Amino acid sequence: MDVLPNIKSAAKRVDVSERRRQRNRVYVSAARTRIRRAERLIERGDADAAALAVGDAMSTLDRAAGKGVIHPNNAARRKARLRQKFNNLVMPAAGS
Repeated sequence: MDVLPNIKSAAKRVDVSERRRQRNRVYVSAARTRIRRAERLIERGDADAAALAVGDAMSTLDRAAGKGVIHPNNAARRKARLRQKFNNLVMPAAGS
């Protein structure tokens, strides 16, 4: 649905918001992709490859949070969940 603001400054805000949304999509998409890749490797049980993928995913989440694309707490929560899944793979007894 197109937004049709009546005020010039509101029209500019719509344009700026759309530009920022497009720019931020790259970071959100990259984070999701890397998280998915890491989770797939964890499910497969490939600990070495998963360790690298988890590191990449965490780095991407930190980058997105640093740029203000996602909230820092959101990044921290996603990193904690991913690290927990990885730890359950590496040390199953401790994770249970």
